[in-house]
Amino acid sequence: MKQYFVGSYKRLKQTNILANFINLSSIQLSNALLLMLIYPIITHIIGIEAFGFVMLANTFSGLAGIAINYGTNQSGIRDIALNIKNPYRLRNVFYVTLWMRLFIFVLFILTVAAMQWLNIKYYTFIILAIPLVAAEVLNPLFFFTGTERLKLYNIANLISKVTIITLVIIVIKGPDDAKWVNLIMGTSACLTYLALLGYAVIHYKLKLLIPKKHEMLKIGKENFYLTINSVSVQLQQSLMVFALAKWGSPTWLGAYSLCDKIIWSSRIMIIAVSNAIYPKAAQFYQEGPKLWEAYMKRMKGLMAIVFSFGSLLLFIMPGFFIHLISGEHNEMASNFLRIMAFVPAVAALNSLNVVDLLLKNNTRSIFNISIILFIIACITCFLLIQSRSYHWLGLYTLIVECSALMMYEYVIKKSRNYAHHKLA
Repeated sequence: MKQYFVGSYKRLKQTNILANFINLSSIQLSNALLLMLIYPIITHIIGIEAFGFVMLANTFSGLAGIAINYGTNQSGIRDIALNIKNPYRLRNVFYVTLWMRLFIFVLFILTVAAMQWLNIKYYTFIILAIPLVAAEVLNPLFFFTGTERLKLYNIANLISKVTIITLVIIVIKGPDDAKWVNLIMGTSACLTYLALLGYAVIHYKLKLLIPKKHEMLKIGKENFYLTINSVSVQLQQSLMVFALAKWGSPTWLGAYSLCDKIIWSSRIMIIAVSNAIYPKAAQFYQEGPKLWEAYMKRMKGLMAIVFSFGSLLLFIMPGFFIHLISGEHNEMASNFLRIMAFVPAVAALNSLNVVDLLLKNNTRSIFNISIILFIIACITCFLLIQSRSYHWLGLYTLIVECSALMMYEYVIKKSRNYAHHKLA
């Protein structure tokens, strides 16, 4: 076992994956620390019900951000990594990505403007969360990850988070100020990402480029299935939040939103691992699929051990983590978290499966899985809400995550068996 871990460490060090992971983990850890620092402040000032409203708008913005990103955080990393030595292609990938995001953002603004006639109860919260969505347009993480230059991004991200915490402490004084929380977060992120984009443009000499129509159509076509999958994944995560906002009580919404953010913090760490692996994974796969498959198997084992331990802690001490994050004891939230505790372990097992299909450009299978998962999520959410018993609401995320793991494993195993049969 010792030789296994030592060997894995040496191989990670040689491929820059360890350095990428440390930088990305620091970025994502700062996000997790932000949650741990800011949520007690918010809940103490505005209360758990207003906290639920803030998270509802935050979740809506996250969903919009996924659509605006249009899969470029995944495809962009691959394209930047593969064209790092080609200045023209590097510049082209950079601007095609940003222009695509900007185009979808304009459509989003028009949609939000039209929503004012729907008399949505939390419309003000949604309006003031628009900067969070704008930040996704500007987020250059795909570029800094693809070029494997994450230290500057890391530092800028940490400064942004410290600024957010400071402004929240100064500005938010009571429940009436709850609507400003997302505005503070989004504005700080926008300014940070603008500065990073400016650095990238100057350092890599990325002169302004207006993409050609066929290039926009190409990324629109190639990333369509990937985007639908990402939106579906986000909906699977947030569908219960929207359902509770419509049919549940504010107390249920607040308690569930709190647990949802705790679980999402673990997902952020899992995404950090996947993003750290992705640039080299693309190169491994080009050298030979067998090389990538062997490495993926080894990494999945390590991730399973680490995140299973985290899941066990959440299961044993849900009350401790609820109090740590919210600053108060909440039995309802503790019940939710105990059931949801093993989601990180399941998600860790599945994260590299998504990378595997992306490397094989098998976006159609990703799309098919996402549609089936969305149907499962809708049915599960409906049944749990209809039960009118909050004790089992935590099952929603666990059921969806387990379903995702089973389907991805099935598709990957089937494709490998087909490839082996074809070679034979």
